[in-house]
Amino acid sequence: MTTQDFTPLYTTSVGFDRLFDLLETANQVAATDNWPPYNIEKTGEDQYRITMSVAGFSENEIEVVQEQNTLRVNGSKSDLPQSELLYCGIANRSFGRRFELADYMKVSGANLENGLLKIDLVRELPEEMKPRRIEIRAAVPKALDTKKIEKQAA
Repeated sequence: MTTQDFTPLYTTSVGFDRLFDLLETANQVAATDNWPPYNIEKTGEDQYRITMSVAGFSENEIEVVQEQNTLRVNGSKSDLPQSELLYCGIANRSFGRRFELADYMKVSGANLENGLLKIDLVRELPEEMKPRRIEIRAAVPKALDTKKIEKQAA
């Protein structure tokens, strides 16, 4: 695995520390961490949905938590089968999945239907962060000073 050195970029940028941390974290993610499978889709201008395949889990066995810019989805099976399994092809293992969210992203809802956990996200920019149009006014020339200065007699 190759690692990137972002040190030179720190000298010419201000306030991008979190971005560089995210890039370094992305390099450290293990390729084997692929369960449960999920999709991320854009459903509107500022709306997104994460859909996770969590077949066999019920609502009370899954926890969805948003802490600042991190979304954590954890699942743990509470009841194991009482019978002796001859073959176990359905994954009953616990899982933990973490998503880094952009600034101002909020979870607007989550539901579990047909083994799919759907988590809806929306970006809510504060009013002061939204683009606003600045009115440009025409410059008014200053009135010429019409006062006469009388010459003082010496």
